[in-house]
This record gives sequence, structure tokens and C-alpha cells, in this order.
Amino acid sequence: MENSRWEPGEGPRDRLLMRGPQALSDAEALAVLLQTGYRRRNAVQLAVELLEQFGGLSGVMRADASLLLGCQGVGRAKYAVLMAAVEVARRQALQELEGADVLSSPGQTRRFLQHHLGNQAREVFSVIFLDNQHQVICCDDLFLGTLDGAAVYPREVAVRALQYRAAAVILAHNHPSGIAEPSSADRRITERLCLALGLLDIRVLDHIIVGRGMEYSFAEEGLL
Repeated sequence: MENSRWEPGEGPRDRLLMRGPQALSDAEALAVLLQTGYRRRNAVQLAVELLEQFGGLSGVMRADASLLLGCQGVGRAKYAVLMAAVEVARRQALQELEGADVLSSPGQTRRFLQHHLGNQAREVFSVIFLDNQHQVICCDDLFLGTLDGAAVYPREVAVRALQYRAAAVILAHNHPSGIAEPSSADRRITERLCLALGLLDIRVLDHIIVGRGMEYSFAEEGLL
């Protein structure tokens, strides 16, 4: 940040160190990552501009590179820091999930999926593969789509599950619209995947749809 523009102890970084990250507003937290502003605007003012333009933190973090890099005050270095922050949070959430029994850790599963899928601008269909102790083997993004959806092929999911010798899976995909409600197509593909994997004695534990700050669980809704 531009220290010459802050009184001692008043800058976002100082507030974070003295009071903790929870004391920061969205703009202040973003300003810590941005570090500097531009021209006569400090980092917080730049952060406010970005939050207003992209509709909040989620909008900033999921914005297309060309859009962010087109904003005054955001260069390649700032963009790299923002994307690294997203990836660090995703990897932390995955490490917390690995080694845990997902059936006893639904919160960790949802947290990981929010970090993994919540910022995607296009629809991504992911599968978490589990061993017979319901511990995570890996998470693969198997199908990528447009803003409108992703084509999902049960055979490809089955082949990958057999490769990993998975005993169970959790299906997941995001809705770029931000609304975590299943469509009729979501329901149909879930039924097809349950049938295909069931023939191989591989359980589908859940299908989670990730929206903006929310999730929809087929298992919790009694649809599996």
C-alpha cells in the first residue's frame, strides 16, 4: 500500500495485523492484496472501484482476466496476486478434506467445492473419487462447458472411477448464474450416473450444485 497516504496504524495492513483479518471490510481485505492504488487513488479506493464494477468480492475473483486487466490500476502483477489467493484458498480446503471421512465432514466438502467451483465463470462438472473408507482419492474436473452448461458422459465418469478403484463418488458442478437449484437436466444426469455407477457397485453419495455462496445437495433433499 502507499504508506505515505496512511496515518500510522490506519492502513488496511496495519489494521489486519493489530485487529485480525475479520476486522477488515471487503474493500480493505482486497486492498491488502492489491497493495497499491494508482494516480491519486490509494489501494482501498481502487478496491472499492473494483467491488462496485464487478458486484462484490466473488465477482472480482471470478472476473475474466481481460476484464480485470482492463481496469485502471490493475496490472499483471496485481492480477497474479489475486489469482494466487484464490488458488491458495482452494488448495487449503482440499488438504483439509483429504484424509477426512466425507460423510462426517459435509462442511469441509462444501467449503472445498465453493473454493473449487464457486469462482468459475463457466460450468464445470467435477467428481470427487473416494475409497471404501470414504476418504478422498482425488478430485477431477471431467467436463467443461459454456455459461449454459456442460455435457456429461456417464461412461467417462465410470472409466475414471475404475482407474482410481473408487468405491464411491461425490458429483459436483457449478451454476455460473449463482443460483444453486437443480434443473431438469441436472436431475436426469444424476439418475443416469447413479444407474451407470451402481452397475459397477460404485455409490453416488451426493450431487452438489454450487451457486454463489450457497450449495444444493441432492442427498440432503432426498433425491438420491
